[in-house]
Amino acid sequence: PKHPSMEQLIPVGLQEEERVLVSEKSWRPCPKARRRLRGETPTQSGGTLGAGGCLGWGISTPMPPSGCLEWVKRQLFRVGEDWYFLFILGVLMATISFMMDLLIYRLFEAHRWLYREVGDILVLKYLSWTIYPVALAVFSTGFSQSITPCSGGSGIPELKVILSGVVLEDYLAIQNFGAKVVGLTCTLACGSIVFLGKLGPFVHLSVMAAAYLGKMRTTVTKEYENKFKEHEMLVAAQAVGVATVFGAPISGVLFSVEVMSSHFAVRNYWRGFFSATCGAFMFRLLAVFNKTITAIFKSDFKMDFPFDLLEIFFFAIVGVVSGLVACAYLWCQRWLLAAVTEMRFTAKLLRTDKPIYTALVVLLLASITFPPGLGQLMASRLTMKEYLTSFFDNRTWGALAPNASSTGDPNQLWQDWCHPWATPFGTLAFFLVMKFWMLILATTLPLPAGYFMPIFVYGAALGRLLGELVAFLFPRGLHSSGTLRPITPAGYALAGAAAFSGSVTYSLSTALLVCEATGHLGHVLPVVLAVLVANAITQKHQPSFYDGTIIVRKLPYLPPIRSRHMASYQVVVEEFMETQVVTLAKDDGFQEVLAALDASTDAEYPVVESAGSLVLVGTVSRAQLVTFLQSHRHPQAPPEEKLAAVGTLGDGCAIEPIMLQLSPQISLHQAHHLFELLKLQRIFVTRCGELVGAVSRLEVR
Repeated sequence: PKHPSMEQLIPVGLQEEERVLVSEKSWRPCPKARRRLRGETPTQSGGTLGAGGCLGWGISTPMPPSGCLEWVKRQLFRVGEDWYFLFILGVLMATISFMMDLLIYRLFEAHRWLYREVGDILVLKYLSWTIYPVALAVFSTGFSQSITPCSGGSGIPELKVILSGVVLEDYLAIQNFGAKVVGLTCTLACGSIVFLGKLGPFVHLSVMAAAYLGKMRTTVTKEYENKFKEHEMLVAAQAVGVATVFGAPISGVLFSVEVMSSHFAVRNYWRGFFSATCGAFMFRLLAVFNKTITAIFKSDFKMDFPFDLLEIFFFAIVGVVSGLVACAYLWCQRWLLAAVTEMRFTAKLLRTDKPIYTALVVLLLASITFPPGLGQLMASRLTMKEYLTSFFDNRTWGALAPNASSTGDPNQLWQDWCHPWATPFGTLAFFLVMKFWMLILATTLPLPAGYFMPIFVYGAALGRLLGELVAFLFPRGLHSSGTLRPITPAGYALAGAAAFSGSVTYSLSTALLVCEATGHLGHVLPVVLAVLVANAITQKHQPSFYDGTIIVRKLPYLPPIRSRHMASYQVVVEEFMETQVVTLAKDDGFQEVLAALDASTDAEYPVVESAGSLVLVGTVSRAQLVTFLQSHRHPQAPPEEKLAAVGTLGDGCAIEPIMLQLSPQISLHQAHHLFELLKLQRIFVTRCGELVGAVSRLEVR
């Protein structure tokens, strides 16, 4: 059949651009089939169709007039569209994580190959060791910062702010996704030289993907954008980010709840677990292409009797030491992060020449870790994963060191910690001292990077050193029932990794994370004890790593009330509320509305009954007030203007009722709890129904 004429397709009143678009659509191939699939009726398509099937495809089953795609969509979404989008999110992020790991492995192996091929010339070895990571780090900084400045860092502090109800522009934009993927890949390809991880940025990537999928869902389901639904998807995406990095869905959900949320809705639990399980399963399944499904970090712990009851005391000591070191680390990191933005030289570089700052810092770190130099005392040849594999080695290094061969077996990672000049105790201690400040310095780099994996490795090294000391003090082991049982230093490495990383991030789920990542549950009791002790010490003296970053960067986040003194409960809203509030009356006109808009830039304005009665009746948005001014004539305007006569606010605007208001005698703790729980931005304060002030996040802070 002929195509309908162009005049029949163009509605009256369309602009020239719309005429071109409509005419282009009419000349696409198979117009009837496309209209049928889009769900248009026969009248809309300009022709008639038979009662059965889809355009002569031989299908005798009656199709509803809404079209094939509409029918398929209804059948698929009978179980709820959440399941499909959560499944897609998990599979998508697992695939991206696996492909990134493969690319990072290839880039790192290229660095190793280059370092071997240059021969024994010391200058060439130094250049190959330093220039390669410097080039990758500079490219990571320049590429990500050129696309969007929001791609630097881990992204978790900003996500905490977003999930608390504050809108941060561009942090969830899709262009930030590509910048962070490329930048993070180059950062991780630098290896243990820079000593940065993957977890934080990948959680940010997962949340950005969830936000984009949420927009796609509103397009597919043709629903209005629901802020509550969007928040539920973002909460589930946090767990996916952790699960697809460690392959640990259970601890991934718990870690995301502890770190990201001050309050968590239990109805979102199944979303997080379902999506995280899909992501972790897909991540493990993709590993079959190279090897069988195993634990992320291999371990060979003895399962029959992993620890003696008397060792609980030493595991508690691991928790105490981890908590004290975490306090020092958090204070120094927060101080250095503020210092580099205040010192003239570094502040200028971070404002104008961020790649140069990155190059200088990475060059310093690479020079220190140069293997023929100080790097030989820190096992700098190992990757982050090889560090953990060596720390979780079931054997005692102190007993193996005297028998170590002079050449060394490359498959025995523990031999990298043996040096002719120092024992394993010395190399571990030197590693801890040097990596303490090197890790803090690396957190100031303006490139996409995570900070959880480095502190996880650092805690494992700290626990391994303490475990080797206990094994040295008790070479025959401890006994509580008459039988001597040898000390397992790897168990202390597990406890140290969980305790230090948990105390730095204010989380307890790291105890379960080490068990899921290693596939070993024998040490779960002492590990939990160490995590509890370390958290008790750190939470008493220092804010968490992410809260400290929020404080230094002055992000609009509501900090927790640290004081538990009784005097803090006596602080009431009346003492810190804003009393000078711009208000409008229901009978206000053009002049009053214009004066209110000029007086403040608030997003909404309180509306009272009248100028003589301050009884709060509702609120009106700034956008509605602007529309009110645009649609009404100014009293001094010429009469020929075709606008409505001057009216009142009550007649021209929709006044929203007040859902929540505070009493002046409500305590600070109660107001703080409401702001956190309901993610509020501003609450009005009334006394006997009359407006007396307002409290925003600024006043509560």
